[in-house]
Amino acid sequence: MDYTIRKIKETEYKVLEDFIYEAIFIPEGVEPPPKEIINQPDLQVYIKDFGKEKDDICFVAEADNKIVGAVWVRDMQDYGHIEDGVPSFAISLYKEYRNYGIGTKLMKTMLTELKSRDYKKASLAVQKANYAVRMYKAVGFEIIDQNEEEYIMVCML
Repeated sequence: MDYTIRKIKETEYKVLEDFIYEAIFIPEGVEPPPKEIINQPDLQVYIKDFGKEKDDICFVAEADNKIVGAVWVRDMQDYGHIEDGVPSFAISLYKEYRNYGIGTKLMKTMLTELKSRDYKKASLAVQKANYAVRMYKAVGFEIIDQNEEEYIMVCML
């Protein structure tokens, strides 16, 4: 599949609303929540006023002349927060663009960017049942904590 990875444009920040919804892990056989779920404070932390802080960084994947995936980080009090100054990841792709290596390329692009900005580590939270756990491990994340449903993972840069 042909695609390109590039920095998001300020005029495209609204697309993160789609991708925070796509990032919600829905186990097989479970009904997806309504789109309005993204208005809940625990999800708004990922996208509200994106681009206003120095730690707000986003790359998008473009294929078929449209944005099909995004990876973004910010220093936020989210599920994957481990300490102030450590950016937390969010990533998602539209379903039909998964399993082509696009997510891995997005992750590697962001990790390279964070290293170039002298960050020492990054974190994320992921549902234990999410197939993306394998990809996160493959790009360098390690499980440092867990609860009943999620892993907290860190990548040392």
